[in-house]
Amino acid sequence: QVQLVESGGGLVQTGGSLRLSCAVSGRTFSSYAMGWFRQAPGKERVIVASIDWSGTSTYYADSVKGRFTISRDNAKNTVALQMSSLKPEDTAVYYCARSNYGGTASGDKSYGFWGQGTQVTVSS
Repeated sequence: QVQLVESGGGLVQTGGSLRLSCAVSGRTFSSYAMGWFRQAPGKERVIVASIDWSGTSTYYADSVKGRFTISRDNAKNTVALQMSSLKPEDTAVYYCARSNYGGTASGDKSYGFWGQGTQVTVSS
């Protein structure tokens, strides 16, 4: 059974930084890509960033390029999202997800396992 547990969300002012972490159970973590998604109130869940199984290839949504960095530690079964220069429009529930494939993926249908989400609120 694969379980994902996010941590690190909270309240931050505009321009501030936060680091989200996701701990993943299961022995096959290093075989699969990982992703971070977010869902703002009244909006659809969208991709934020994805990282391939090896950590050498990444994908970012245009809205976060240059501000967010995704990384993974296959020895510790963790994936992180470092967020900087945060804006009020980054406010959302952020979800960690494990892909069903090794390469990066932007569509949520490519992901088979999801965490419970962590709230990020950016005040203006």
